[in-house]
Amino acid sequence: MVLPCEIAVKSVVPAIRAAIARDLVEKHGFTQAQVAEILGISQPAVCKYTRRVRGQTIDIENLENLQGQKEVIVSLLMGEEPKRAALLGLFCQMCMLVRKEGLMCPLCHRTDLRIKSQGCDFCLDAKPTSK
Repeated sequence: MVLPCEIAVKSVVPAIRAAIARDLVEKHGFTQAQVAEILGISQPAVCKYTRRVRGQTIDIENLENLQGQKEVIVSLLMGEEPKRAALLGLFCQMCMLVRKEGLMCPLCHRTDLRIKSQGCDFCLDAKPTSK
């Protein structure tokens, strides 16, 4: 059984990181080294994100409902002391929105062929959990 979070780690998380990295470099003038430090990843990873070599399994650039959250994340990251809990919550919300759009479905189907025959709408109907 393939869990949606397994697919998200390999596809959605890199896509979100790539969008954030490109925003920090292209719109806000950060260097790749600065972005690497902010995101806790390597500078070569940032380079691949900005060149669209990595983080392109799922295209999230044109999802309007993600843009506002991405901008909030970028603003928090540019602050002096970003709030980890707020960042994690926003990141998880972005992932949930990508899943609700059905963008992970083809990846899940390729990973586990049984999903096609059984059908799956878990991500499409998923509701965020609360504390």
